[in-house]
Amino acid sequence: MNQKVLVTAGAAGIGLEILKAFAAIGAKTFVCDINETALKEVEQHVPGVITRVCDVSKRGDIESMVKFGAEAMSGLDVLVNNAGISGPTAPVEKINPDDWEKVMQVDLTGTFNVTRMAIPYLKKSSSGVIINMSSLAGRFGYKNRSPYSTAKWGIVGFTKTLSIELGKYGIRANAILPGAVAGPRIDNVLKGRAAANHTTIEEEKDNAISIQSLKGVYRS
Repeated sequence: MNQKVLVTAGAAGIGLEILKAFAAIGAKTFVCDINETALKEVEQHVPGVITRVCDVSKRGDIESMVKFGAEAMSGLDVLVNNAGISGPTAPVEKINPDDWEKVMQVDLTGTFNVTRMAIPYLKKSSSGVIINMSSLAGRFGYKNRSPYSTAKWGIVGFTKTLSIELGKYGIRANAILPGAVAGPRIDNVLKGRAAANHTTIEEEKDNAISIQSLKGVYRS
């Protein structure tokens, strides 16, 4: 039986590549994203994909999105919680509390709410899976990235708890902790780091590569 897969923020970056990989092996795919234009492009390149605009910082959006996706696919086997924002780059004392709360709302609370809504459907699957996208920041922390690092550490703890609670239902929960991935998002992060550290973007890029090679990748 083909898997039925839901990917959040799957219209670009890592989420899009995950979506394409599942589609390539014949899975039924459903993707949500805040970017309606990007979703229309996904529809042109991923045959059979079902799409829906969703802001994962809004509980109402999430509740209707998960219900719509599960019903459109006639079930749910795999949930990929990929939605997240990078947040500000600054020392803790200079971070705007509103920016902190926005990162928590999207990266952590959004993941919680999507998962909360998806669990009843996953329990009906014969092989339910939850994949949560954390980060190296969720294992080691990052200077001047306290909101993002805190949220990604929270994702690891949330995933461990899910594995304990849901194992008896045959549902597996894992966190993936990737390092930097080329694209507009990491470019903005590097600009922020350069400004905060009074360095150049190239210096920050070299530093990120060095840190990533030393730390490797941790899977919970």
